[in-house]
Amino acid sequence: MMTALQAARNPDLVVAVFEKSAREGCNAAISSGSLAAGGTRFQAAAGIDDSPKRHADDILRASGDEEWRPVVEALCAAAPAFVEWIAGTGHPIEIGTDMPRAGMTAPRLHTDTGRLGGGRLTRHLRGLLEGHDNIAFVDEAPVVDLVSGDDGVAGVVVSQNGALQRVRAGAVVLAADGFAADRALVEEHLPHLGTPFYGGVSTSTGDALAWALRLGGRLRNMGAGLRSGLVVAGHGTRVSPALQFNGAVLVNLDGERFVDEESKGYSSLAGVLQRQRGERAAMIWDATAMAATRESEMMRECLAAGAVQDRPSIEDLAETLGRTVEETERALTPLPGRRRLTAPFHVAWVTHGLLATQGGLVIDPSGRVLDGEGEPIPKLYAGGGTACGLAGPHSDGYMSGNGLLSAFGMGWIIGTALAAGHGAAA
Repeated sequence: MMTALQAARNPDLVVAVFEKSAREGCNAAISSGSLAAGGTRFQAAAGIDDSPKRHADDILRASGDEEWRPVVEALCAAAPAFVEWIAGTGHPIEIGTDMPRAGMTAPRLHTDTGRLGGGRLTRHLRGLLEGHDNIAFVDEAPVVDLVSGDDGVAGVVVSQNGALQRVRAGAVVLAADGFAADRALVEEHLPHLGTPFYGGVSTSTGDALAWALRLGGRLRNMGAGLRSGLVVAGHGTRVSPALQFNGAVLVNLDGERFVDEESKGYSSLAGVLQRQRGERAAMIWDATAMAATRESEMMRECLAAGAVQDRPSIEDLAETLGRTVEETERALTPLPGRRRLTAPFHVAWVTHGLLATQGGLVIDPSGRVLDGEGEPIPKLYAGGGTACGLAGPHSDGYMSGNGLLSAFGMGWIIGTALAAGHGAAA
């Protein structure tokens, strides 16, 4: 969508967006809709000192993937521009000063006022597509292959109403999510995840990877995923990642506090949960933490689903944990510099889940898909979950906001170049 909206600024280009299924959705639509950007006017107005360089350095410190620095820096440089552009189109954006995340040296998650999530953002962008006469948005029209010619990619093969159509194009942009919904690919590339809850969309089947591989494309960091250690067992909702920054404590089935909660992002926390007995633990918080987080989309969904248990006293909490009051009080002992939780308490039993994959096609900072020699495959671009992500070789390197940064950032970069005539017509 972002590529199309940017490219369509050139009235001489005709852009077609072939959507696999808007009904089944995309990862952007089920995300929190949080846009990570360093150096925006929203941060400046809130007195927050940040920059694209600081943003990129934070991502690379978490991922350890210095080889990917040119792509990371290009995305972080684009982020303030596309966030402010989205706001300028009428989407209500504010800086999430109440959304601390592990690894971020400054508050940089931008969210919609009202915290309605990625569905609201996706609907807004689709509405913008309708306002362009030179954009065709075609739903329930999955692409099934690429058309190649003597001088590179020449178009796509689309399945629609039971028939296949060859659609010629001057350039093709692959933006088809990752492969987390394809069990065989996940078992091949991420067997170390075990059997996590899957919290992504059914359309993330990695189809585009095979098409690009046949043309000489390369894959990278296929063992990395966007995981979550905050999935509520038996419900599939997720508690807010801000809980642990407001005093929440994790206690395993043995009654032990097993991690410094603030030291882990929600993706790296999944691996810690996986190693616990039963692959689950109790997330415990109090009224102060609830007040700070309950208006987030994730917490509203948890409360509506009945995924949060209320325990009015330490005795009630101990009974829930199957521990003595003394053992429970010991588990809740605050780490140095942290506050002590006070009754009444709230509890959710959390486990680990897989939300999306982070491995994908090798691209350059312009979004061009590269072959085995490091040369661009003519007229073929990729972004979002189809391209190699920003987590590095391991899921622990994922930082909050990386997914939409990859999607909207590369869409912005590719679309801007196409509109300016720096690439082939789309």
